[in-house]
Amino acid sequence: MKKYIFLLLILSACGSKKSVPLTEEQTINNFLNDWHKAAATANFNNYFDAMADDAIYMGTDATEYWNKTQFEAYAKPNFDKGKGWVFTTLERNLQYSDDKKTVWFNELLDTQMKICRGAGVLVKTDNGYKIKQYVLSMTVPNSNAEAIIKIKTPIEDQLIRLINNKK
Repeated sequence: MKKYIFLLLILSACGSKKSVPLTEEQTINNFLNDWHKAAATANFNNYFDAMADDAIYMGTDATEYWNKTQFEAYAKPNFDKGKGWVFTTLERNLQYSDDKKTVWFNELLDTQMKICRGAGVLVKTDNGYKIKQYVLSMTVPNSNAEAIIKIKTPIEDQLIRLINNKK
């Protein structure tokens, strides 16, 4: 009989635990971590459902300025083949608007391109957060900047001319 009473006490103690609600910071970190996980697992729907319909994604190449539809078109063939990208967050910083409905974030990421910086804007909707804008940048150690500029110059000089000619 003592065994049954002891077992009932343990079961009732376990059943009475209440889950602690997540903080806003934990909610946002989980949201962004899940977004990166969706890319790593090439989960097209989860990845793009996290983005607002009018989202903008800016990649590491100067020509990569995409609205959501353009970015979906770029990513879909790779995701369909099971190929995404793995971004592991090394650190992340969050800033909130006064009404807590807009969040600016930046993060250092471990990627196939080594350390990159991501920066973005989240908006709080009735259905949770959505990514409104995301910018991905490769970091360049200052001691290597001159060498990188030499590599970029012939390519980006052409791009600068093209952009200026459109004005």
